Amino acid sequence: MDNVQIATDAIRNIKTNDELDQLVEVFKLQRTYFSRNVARTLMIGDTVSFDANTRGVIKGKVTKVNQKTVKVRCDRTQTTWKVTASCLKLETA
Repeated sequence: MDNVQIATDAIRNIKTNDELDQLVEVFKLQRTYFSRNVARTLMIGDTVSFDANTRGVIKGKVTKVNQKTVKVRCDRTQTTWKVTASCLKLETA
């Protein structure tokens, strides 16, 4: 049984709203951890990409790194995007 299935089974056994609220807090903390971890690895000038839903995959260069978000300047349109770090993929040169 994989980790997702084990977690799903455990979630289905939650009986109170307090337990569910605690679980939501754990999810939020884990997402924050992922974002900060990725943000620490990025540097200004790195080439990254991300999926902008209806606009497709956007490629650009990092112009600023915050704790959880990164500003990315698109190569084609010169548009600046503020993106959650965990959504970014580092492009190899």
